[in-house]
Amino acid sequence: MNFKGGSGKTTTAAHLAQHLALHGYRVLAIDLDPQASLSALFGHQPETHVGPNETLYGAIRYDDQRRPIAEIVRGTYIPDLHIIPANLELMEFEHDTPKALLRRQTGDTLFFARIGQAIGQAQNLYDVVVIDCPPQLGYLTLSALTAATSVLITVHPQMLDVMSMSQFLQMTGDLLDEVSRHGASTSYDWMKYLITRFEPGDGPQNQMVAFLRSIFGEHVLIHPMLKSTAISDAGLTNQTIFEVERQQFTRSTYDRAVESVTNVNTEIEAQIKKAWGRAA
Repeated sequence: MNFKGGSGKTTTAAHLAQHLALHGYRVLAIDLDPQASLSALFGHQPETHVGPNETLYGAIRYDDQRRPIAEIVRGTYIPDLHIIPANLELMEFEHDTPKALLRRQTGDTLFFARIGQAIGQAQNLYDVVVIDCPPQLGYLTLSALTAATSVLITVHPQMLDVMSMSQFLQMTGDLLDEVSRHGASTSYDWMKYLITRFEPGDGPQNQMVAFLRSIFGEHVLIHPMLKSTAISDAGLTNQTIFEVERQQFTRSTYDRAVESVTNVNTEIEAQIKKAWGRAA
């Protein structure tokens, strides 16, 4: 998650979900961004392949058209990786929630618990759920944060991006304090910052990374996600670095991108295992 667009949230979520599935985990990826970039990467074009009530909105809506989560989960071309796609329909949750709060009836599940409740219907079928949050602090994001057991914040090491993130974290903290007073769970196994689109030869970026590490210490992941033409060019054809042909790029460019992505995902995988009480 991050309030700032272009920080690499979807790229990170897609590669993490694929990495875990390719290493034997049963993974559910949830696209919570109405722009649906994660869905498109996994072969589900929002305009043509995702119909009404076929996003997570179908499982968290407030009326009698709500569906079990099992009815909206889809397969992907990678074994053990399933997805709940997105489209603009997700914005309906932002519009419906204020009205639902006004007419709230005893026993209704409040907005911040609805995603967790939906995931709970299928939690025994998966080892890891990866949620790609929208770049905004709305009801969807707050519900995802309440459902989450861990949080990964993507950070582009530029001054304006870091300033935006600081404001976002301040607002998020205030809102989570408020919803926790109404029964929301906001304790996490871990909360980490991932440096994304990092250029090792860029002096100001290196200074910013050092600044972030001095503030957040071990909460910043050791390995950054490097900026790579191999990753960005793969995205042009709705592919990840794990899918493109090596010969499309110079060998060093491709190998450097794969090494960067693998290092990041292996570090995150170790955090997951640690939270489970297992050795990395």
